[in-house]
Amino acid sequence: MEKEIIGKMKIDCPVCGGKNTAISITQTHEVAYFGEVIESLVQCDKCGFRHSDVMSVEQKDPAKHSLHITKDSLSSRVVRSQTSTVSLPEIGIKVEPGPKSEGYVSNVEGVLVRFKAATERALKMFTDPESQKNGKYVLENIQKILDGELETLLLIEDPFGQSKIMDIKAKSEPLTKEELKNLKTGFVVIDEDDE
Repeated sequence: MEKEIIGKMKIDCPVCGGKNTAISITQTHEVAYFGEVIESLVQCDKCGFRHSDVMSVEQKDPAKHSLHITKDSLSSRVVRSQTSTVSLPEIGIKVEPGPKSEGYVSNVEGVLVRFKAATERALKMFTDPESQKNGKYVLENIQKILDGELETLLLIEDPFGQSKIMDIKAKSEPLTKEELKNLKTGFVVIDEDDE
């Protein structure tokens, strides 16, 4: 299925407030081995603000997906929902969802590039020696993974089951109740069993 635009309009920018300076596009398309997704994009021509998101149309069970990253798996497709936690646990980096989280469709290399950019931004903000040391360690290891010199685990934990790693060697399994309780979602979740 090709991308089908289901909505496109000029809107006021939510950041700079420019009148009709942003465009909002919503479209659907099929992702192989995953299903139909809805992509939304808001982009402002005036200030450069950009926000995108990807959501699965299908309801799925909470799941965690893992892949041992090698040089050969850098091109494997990754669908990350806005509510999932993505980590390289052996390297010590984790991105948890928050109010500004975005979903995306990328590949393993793209996920690593996102981690690299986030670590570089953090290094500029945190100037204490310990943070600098940890940040440089993470950056060096991400680069080694990108260069095929280091192998590590990629883990995606999704309480709403909207994410996926599409590689024949990827593992998918249900999240336990304990794992679900410890995950951040970016939303408030009410558990009826806790009432």
